[in-house]
Amino acid sequence: MVFNSLQFVWFFIAVYALYRLLPHRGQNWLLLISSYYFYAAWDWRFLGLLAASTLVDYTAARLLEAETTPRRRRLYVAASLGFNLTLLGFFKYFNFFADSLQALFSGFGMPLDFVTLRILLPVGISFYTFVTMSYVIDVYRREIPASRNLVDFAVFVAYFPHLVAGPILRASRLLPQIQLPRTITADGVRNGLWLMAWGFFQKIFIADNLAGLANSVFEPGTQHAGVNVLLGVYAFALQIYGDFAGYSNIARGTSKLMGIELIENFRFPYLVRTPQAFWRHWHISLSTWLRDYLYIPLGGNRHGAVRTRRNLLITMLLGGLWHGAAWTFVFWGAYQGALLILYQAAERVPLLRRWISGPSVLARVTSWTVMFHLTCYGWLIFRARSAQQVVDLTSSIVFRFQASATDVAGMLVPLVLYATPLVIVHALEAWHDDLLVVPKLPLLVRYSVYAATFYLTMLFGNFGGAEFIYFQF
Repeated sequence: MVFNSLQFVWFFIAVYALYRLLPHRGQNWLLLISSYYFYAAWDWRFLGLLAASTLVDYTAARLLEAETTPRRRRLYVAASLGFNLTLLGFFKYFNFFADSLQALFSGFGMPLDFVTLRILLPVGISFYTFVTMSYVIDVYRREIPASRNLVDFAVFVAYFPHLVAGPILRASRLLPQIQLPRTITADGVRNGLWLMAWGFFQKIFIADNLAGLANSVFEPGTQHAGVNVLLGVYAFALQIYGDFAGYSNIARGTSKLMGIELIENFRFPYLVRTPQAFWRHWHISLSTWLRDYLYIPLGGNRHGAVRTRRNLLITMLLGGLWHGAAWTFVFWGAYQGALLILYQAAERVPLLRRWISGPSVLARVTSWTVMFHLTCYGWLIFRARSAQQVVDLTSSIVFRFQASATDVAGMLVPLVLYATPLVIVHALEAWHDDLLVVPKLPLLVRYSVYAATFYLTMLFGNFGGAEFIYFQF
């Protein structure tokens, strides 16, 4: 079941109507049953994985809380992490590593003769395993108590708004809201409806309409002038943002309607001037997860420049691999790590620091332009089907740009038309530094935005029901 489907609309209306009638404990049972139904609507066969992950980590946390012997506590946390990583590794990476090993040995004239399993990736497995892993680690560190109520914990893991594509919620943030009675306010309903409407707009009007432009450039065997490749990369940058931020906004909106607050997952990521700022504004729940459970335990920036750079590179390589089982994701992670390291070094040079983070208008425009295009080149690596396609598309941009060959009607005009409403709303939100500024605008302006969003979606939205990009991760 996907958010941008009539099936979800009727599902949520029915669940919400019952939710408003039930007391707190009844609401939690409803959320648990509806979340499992939501997941089963995609493929019921993987409900066992979700339930197993829930039971293993619930048990591990209870044992960790009660145990005082350091050796046994390490054993329990290792067993939990081992289970989750094995689950994730088998379903997500088995074929990738098997195919890579086969290709490696074949290159030396020693083909391996074994059957590669064609394993279906359970939707959301990357998200809910990270959710439960962070919970067990936090209990191990004695930062939070273990949940004693299995139903509450199962709701925390399977909560349908964030189950399959995040945000990656921390137990310290979400579990108390599940354990305690919730209050639904008029402001929460108003903000929730706007977030849902804006999320649907980002997905249906922006992302799914720009998908065709991006796909035309990344289809194998196609050749385009470099200027049109660049336009296609711009289209994908806006597509993946609209797609993923749209999902996060719908998740936040549905939760607000139920009195549950989810974290902001995106905050103007294309308006930043450095890679460090980008990762503070893009997929915030993943970047903070990687920081707290990987980068800092590796040593963070506490042991000198060389180790800091090593830790950054390891973190981003694994962050890239988290996104998918392909070498392009590994290259993308390495590229992001390299950007972080290079910018970190550049900001130690006074002249470069003035251009990167200086207050002048020229420095702001220049550093933003450079960073935006570095980010877009990262999306080229991310979206490419192979390393060879990365080379081919890069070559087209660098050596066959041909500005005169711009596809104005087929690429440029649609890109501008679909991007303009996003730019206008984001400019307004950034000016007020508030992602929920629209519901606070004066009545006439507010309803003008609502009407424009509704009519643009209904008249020009792509209602093909395309899955969200991050479902494949």
